Amino acid sequence: MSTVSETSDAQLLDLLRQTGAMNVSQLSDDMGVTATATRQRLSRLMTQGLVEREAAKAGRGRPSHRYSLTEKARRQIGNNYGDLAIMLWDEIRAVKDPEIRRGLFQRLASAMARFYAGRVKGATPSAKMESLKDLFAERRVPMEVASNGGLPVLTVVDCPYPELAEKDRGICAVEKMLFAELLASPLRLSQCRLEGHSCCQFETS
Repeated sequence: MSTVSETSDAQLLDLLRQTGAMNVSQLSDDMGVTATATRQRLSRLMTQGLVEREAAKAGRGRPSHRYSLTEKARRQIGNNYGDLAIMLWDEIRAVKDPEIRRGLFQRLASAMARFYAGRVKGATPSAKMESLKDLFAERRVPMEVASNGGLPVLTVVDCPYPELAEKDRGICAVEKMLFAELLASPLRLSQCRLEGHSCCQFETS
């Protein structure tokens, strides 16, 4: 369930997406809240890197400020590719040749790894797992890092692709390939939600 702050923040972000840059007074009037409440929301969203502020000097006196969405916010709220992803996944699943299908999985995982690569850092698999956990936390995908017999274990608490995972385990293979490339270490899927476990776990092998 969304909290009040999450709901109001989403309202403010959606307003900026539709209208463009606005000042505090305009935002307050459109949302029907006080200027103080608006400033609190803007401060929270700027801290999250979703809103940016610029001075707009008009004549004498102190410059006013206008607020707009950052590129990060536009990527998060401006696009909805869920239906397209499911249709593309169905087409991949329809490929009969298992070698061709696996090749497509690997190409997809490698493309995703290139997109994330610069943000996963660390000298050891454990440190890289911690970096990966922080990266996916920004996308609201909770992960945990633990140890099993001295080896690091990455636990994906909540599946980032629930609708795709319901169709088959191919997405699990893509996820394992992706993590293996980002961690520069071979992995094995030691437990999977599709097998009745509470979460998916990946261990170095």
